[in-house]
Amino acid sequence: MKRILVTGGAGFIGSHLCKKLLEEGNYVICLDNFFTGSMDNIADLLSNKNFELITHDIINEYYIDVEQVYNLACPASPPHYQYNAIKTIKTSILGVTNMLGLAKRCKARILQASTSEVYGDPKVHPQTEDYWGNVNPIGVRSCYDEGKRCAETLMMDYHRQNNVDIRIVRIFNTYGPHMAENDGRVVSNFIIQALKNEDITIYGDGSQTRSFCYVSDLVEAMVRMMNSSNNFIGPVNLGNPSERTILDFAKLIIKLTNSNSKIIYKPLPSDDPVQRKPDITLAKKELNWEPLVDIENGLLSTIKYFENRLSLKSVEKV
Repeated sequence: MKRILVTGGAGFIGSHLCKKLLEEGNYVICLDNFFTGSMDNIADLLSNKNFELITHDIINEYYIDVEQVYNLACPASPPHYQYNAIKTIKTSILGVTNMLGLAKRCKARILQASTSEVYGDPKVHPQTEDYWGNVNPIGVRSCYDEGKRCAETLMMDYHRQNNVDIRIVRIFNTYGPHMAENDGRVVSNFIIQALKNEDITIYGDGSQTRSFCYVSDLVEAMVRMMNSSNNFIGPVNLGNPSERTILDFAKLIIKLTNSNSKIIYKPLPSDDPVQRKPDITLAKKELNWEPLVDIENGLLSTIKYFENRLSLKSVEKV
């Protein structure tokens, strides 16, 4: 049994990670400030004697003895990370510094959940780990993009200077149960709109592309990266290389939900990437990993989750 700290453990990906780590027989400390995390996501874990919940913000120092740290704490959707841009970049700089200090004291291995946003609006397609990116350092998304880039810098400098045992993963678009209904991401937006038979909003002309990875596949890759016995520290791309346009994706969700929704178009937000697709050659080689869940099965599971959420809200209103 390992003692494992998961920051952002009540969030979308963090809650799935906590559950998997518990199933593998570990003692899991979930640390979250509940800005975007939810008690609903971890409700089924609270009765587990090997699960501990702590309300804390990693911008402030925290002391605990653990063997592994998964650092997922940071709002990840544009509406959430732009809501308080200064707080977002502090989480990626002060928060990561605090977690690296904790790992250094404990001699723990720390995994940083970085993001495909470090590539910005990429000029290289698909994106490989040796691409340095095309990021606007003063744009509305820079609090997240540059914050995550700086977090990777801190990880590498603590590794080189203080010999901290690190791992860096770059997460591409991920979806599945426990996504927040109001997070402003493509999957949750489209599914909620489709289930309510509301207009589905596409920003731009819908020709921009994304690659969507189901959450169970991502979590499996993260655990493999953390526990890899070789000297591979990353960064490594984690995502599904199956690429499709946003318009095709909207049409697929309308089909899977049997919705009467119509598609409408609005202006593209500032600095929104035109293309996004991971090259996962490195993940296949070093982690023997690639996604297994196809898009239709993953979406059907996610649609069922949101159907249940909307049904519960209807009952609560009565």
